[in-house]
Amino acid sequence: MAGPVAFFAVFFAYPVVAIVGRGLEIDGVWQFGRIGEVLGRPDIQRVLWFTIWQALASTALTLLIALPGAYVFARLAFPGKRLLRAVVTVPFVLPTVVVGTAFLALLGRGGLLDELWGVRLDTTVWAILLAHVFFNYAVVVRIVGGLWSQLDPRQEEAARVLGAGRFAAWRRVTLSALAPAVAAAALMVFLFTFTSFGVVQILGGPTFATLEVEIYRQTAQLLDLRTAAVLTLLQFAAVGAILAVHARTVRRRETALKLVDPARTARRPRGPGQWALLGGVLATILLLVLAPLVVLVERSFDGPGGYGFGYYRALASSDASGGVFLVPPIDAVWNSLRYALVATAIALAVGGLAATALTRKAGRLVRGFDALLMLPLGVSAVTVGFGFLITLDRPPLDLRGSWILVPLAQALVGVPFVVRIMLPVLRAVDERLREAAAVLGASPLRVWREVDLPLVRRALLIAAGFAFAVSLGEFGATVFLARPDNPTLPVAVARLLGRPGELNYGQAMALSTILMVVCAAALLVLERIRADRNSGEF
Repeated sequence: MAGPVAFFAVFFAYPVVAIVGRGLEIDGVWQFGRIGEVLGRPDIQRVLWFTIWQALASTALTLLIALPGAYVFARLAFPGKRLLRAVVTVPFVLPTVVVGTAFLALLGRGGLLDELWGVRLDTTVWAILLAHVFFNYAVVVRIVGGLWSQLDPRQEEAARVLGAGRFAAWRRVTLSALAPAVAAAALMVFLFTFTSFGVVQILGGPTFATLEVEIYRQTAQLLDLRTAAVLTLLQFAAVGAILAVHARTVRRRETALKLVDPARTARRPRGPGQWALLGGVLATILLLVLAPLVVLVERSFDGPGGYGFGYYRALASSDASGGVFLVPPIDAVWNSLRYALVATAIALAVGGLAATALTRKAGRLVRGFDALLMLPLGVSAVTVGFGFLITLDRPPLDLRGSWILVPLAQALVGVPFVVRIMLPVLRAVDERLREAAAVLGASPLRVWREVDLPLVRRALLIAAGFAFAVSLGEFGATVFLARPDNPTLPVAVARLLGRPGELNYGQAMALSTILMVVCAAALLVLERIRADRNSGEF
């Protein structure tokens, strides 16, 4: 566990504490009185209220729309189910910048709805809420649907035989067993929407801002580190509370019921009710998931002279970006791929060691470390990125001018996914196999290589794919760390969207489409190798 602890201490805790200290410390004394001063400002109170309100609304709307989908993927068997499962997961691994761009193309000024019916939602909160549902639909489907597919339907049937009605049997048996999974999914959706950055940054404009967006504005635009530090502490406390509750729900879910093979629970739709539900879920996926992605692709080909590859060809010229970059925008593709591969290797090494340690040790301290591994998903990535710049700039870690800063920041986001995917699989390995190998004289490294690795190889590939996808789309920290001569895809998209001109907008759509295709390809590969059981939370 020493390696993961050291990694998080140096590349997560140290930068965050340092940037907060810059804002609250004067002559070695922390000025905690500033917290009340900042939180008492009306503009900050409006940001805090909107952050909480939109997160609650987004969570409720996501559960309302996604729970029927969780049932369909868990209980019904139909052609193309595996492909459709991969399709609904694509939005989750897309960069938030691309999600915002997709909904801008669909709902914004000059978007599809604007052109057809004169309807624009880009300046209303509805665009943000729908984008959050689009982004988090797969969270509910995978977490709730994953458990639902492993619940033995005979228990509900037994309750009906004993006289319970259909709804009463479902409520007392199935819903009771699903409650921890629903709570865990709701908490994850709330966490992701509470800390939303890219979606709100693009769709919210100057009117709406979450805590994360306001931290970025106070840090990068106003250089007010005091306010940014207070907001970071506030977000840190909120995320810590969410993760503490989430850890309890996960433990309840893991011990909820004896599970069965999902292949035994899925059946072809029977009766008009199940067929109607399947049709409704397919329609929802078509309108909510596929429509923004299709419009994004369509806008990338819709040039001034008609449909064609004009915007894609413009990516190869640095002049076409109007001085946004020092290199052609297409270079962002290769930069992102290179960074993401390095970040994936780091995330696998750190996350694999952490998951192994959590498997072989127990206790409250270990459970606390398990929860801490999730913090990078909720703590301000903007704070982490800016903290990198002000802390890793002198020996022995003088990395400010090094390209490795970007993969390190991306790996912080990838590690939680690696741990959550690897941990259930490692816990399922029979401990007696390890003990037998150790008795025969195998070293701990050889035990891992000869016993654990063959059993967890598939989960390791899935973890690598998720780490690669989320690293590819990391934006909050990378926006500070990516240099103008080495931009990443999300940073390039955001900068192009931030400049006027049809060419810049078209190139942003083209880069977003490229990023979407790469993420979709990774998800399709993962779905083919995905294990049916014990495949982790994500």
